[in-house]
Amino acid sequence: MSDNISNIDVDKIVRHWIETSDNDLNTMITLYESKSYGWALFIGHISTEKLLKAIYVKRFGEHAPFTHNLYRLGELIGLDMSNEYADWFDEITSFNLNARYDDYKKEFYQLCTSDYTKNWIERIITVRIWIKEML
Repeated sequence: MSDNISNIDVDKIVRHWIETSDNDLNTMITLYESKSYGWALFIGHISTEKLLKAIYVKRFGEHAPFTHNLYRLGELIGLDMSNEYADWFDEITSFNLNARYDDYKKEFYQLCTSDYTKNWIERIITVRIWIKEML
């Protein structure tokens, strides 16, 4: 038996992922409004990741895998992703790396203009709605 499978309270864990994801969404918007664009996108990634992990727990009755790669989570869940959403997942995953690691930060922050960030926030909200429809 896998260590990942145990007597877990699936409903409680799913609710936790959804609630914290929704809180992160609000934080993303607040960060955008305060012009912290790179961090807004980082939190947007986290909010999306948490919803995917909620689906994983709901579908498989076990804790979600330790990965931040949204595309990989989608594959593990068995999502029927369009090419567009697959590409979005890859790009949104990059926000996690680019905001966290010094090697990437400067270039990433220069990329994160108000318009660029607004565009990606709209996409994050779109995929969140799509994911929530599966919950």
